[in-house]
Amino acid sequence: MTEKFTDSKNLSKEENADLIIDFFHRTMMHYALWFAEIQHQHGKEKALEIMNETWDRSRTIQLKRISKALNFEMNDGIPQPLLDLPMETLETLRDSMAVNWLANDGVWFQGLEFSRGMNDAKRSNDSCWAQFSPFEAWSIKRMLNLPEEAGIAGLKKALEFRLYAFVNKQSFADITENSLTFYMNECRVQVARKRKGLTDYPCKSGGLVEYTTFAEAIDSRIKTEVISCPPDKHPDEYYCAWRFYIDDKQHNND
Repeated sequence: MTEKFTDSKNLSKEENADLIIDFFHRTMMHYALWFAEIQHQHGKEKALEIMNETWDRSRTIQLKRISKALNFEMNDGIPQPLLDLPMETLETLRDSMAVNWLANDGVWFQGLEFSRGMNDAKRSNDSCWAQFSPFEAWSIKRMLNLPEEAGIAGLKKALEFRLYAFVNKQSFADITENSLTFYMNECRVQVARKRKGLTDYPCKSGGLVEYTTFAEAIDSRIKTEVISCPPDKHPDEYYCAWRFYIDDKQHNND
């Protein structure tokens, strides 16, 4: 094996580029570990409260420094080179970032599956969703400036801004003021398995955690009910289906 990075004061262009990417990874991990530790010591609400401020500051500081290093302008907190991209390219980049998130999730799952087996991988996957899903809801709620009790209308809008919404095909039906039905019509993971001749991945346990915690983070009054999710049988039109509702009695009391 060829030795790399033999002299930190005399790096090649390739080594510098590689180190920049690794610095990004370290920064991302340190950011996440700060949140995890504050949540551990002071609770999730305090961690989110602090992150509400620190993310804006961190984003501004980092982008300002990168813009100076690469000599590009910032436009209302957004790098001008991104705004200069054609719309089609910008949308392709956006969707690629969403697919990267899903690929990253799969890499972690398989890493544990190959090391410890499917049961441990599924258990960790479900626990991870219990942390990530309400965080994503918080992030979307903040981005869209949704009210504390966003209701079913707020949940529908939030579901349209999930990472999954830019990876999979989804739809809504039976929408009322107090309920809606959500369908995952095309799931990238399940479609890939079908293409390989594999059975559906049994994602129901993870889905129950994922959708329930997401909906509750958007509005604590919202209840989640699974209609069908693998290993349940499902029609060709969708892979999983969920019903979200606010109890009429609870809604009237509010």
